[in-house]
Amino acid sequence: MTDEAEFRQFVELRSTALLRTAYLMVGDWSHAEDVLQIALTKTYVAWRRLGGIEAIDAYARRVLVTTATSWWRRRWHGERPSESLPERAVDPHDGWAEREAMWGHVRTLPPRQRAVLVLRYYEDFTEAETARVLGISVGTVKSQTARALATLRERLAAAGAVPTQSLGGRRDHR
Repeated sequence: MTDEAEFRQFVELRSTALLRTAYLMVGDWSHAEDVLQIALTKTYVAWRRLGGIEAIDAYARRVLVTTATSWWRRRWHGERPSESLPERAVDPHDGWAEREAMWGHVRTLPPRQRAVLVLRYYEDFTEAETARVLGISVGTVKSQTARALATLRERLAAAGAVPTQSLGGRRDHR
């Protein structure tokens, strides 16, 4: 298989998951698509030297996180447009409304706190893996996680919402 065919196969297999991660990190589908496109372009440029599929996946995720972080640093921090959601009948038993409310609160967190939560609890990274990907210390991962979870707990309590799942309860710190 040629390098280009292998890359296309990688993109088919991983782009959906990488796009979700990008969205959770930047909070906007349009920007997430831009971040993913830049990350995949950089991954393609480095394709020949990357070797095995495990190294490629880790490299692509690292480039994605770095690209998202660069975007946070560059972007204007004034007003941000919000997407309007289509009318939807809410079934109180499907959990959609609770998940949407939770992600609404997560999107308001500072970028680094949001990134730490996405990597720790969505991507299921350990503290050490999260620190390595973000280029920060394990102590910073711990403090950012604690601050983010405390903020989410406060905001949920103020909104009268009680999460059905533990919000940052004890977990295996591999």
